[in-house]
Amino acid sequence: MLNAALAGLGLAYVPDDLTQPHIDKGLLKRVLEDWCPPYPGYHLYYPSRRQSSPAFALLVDALRFRG
Repeated sequence: MLNAALAGLGLAYVPDDLTQPHIDKGLLKRVLEDWCPPYPGYHLYYPSRRQSSPAFALLVDALRFRG
């Protein structure tokens, strides 16, 4: 999605840390900023229908309950 936005093909909804260097260079700009409040948490994307390994389950639990 980021590459498509950089190529001028439309909008992309991606995490700030991926876009910030491109915004700083003027290659991208934020739109609908009022609708995207900052979220200091973690972002995990994984297949929910596959059985995860015990190590991955521990990682998810550790991140979920980290204060």
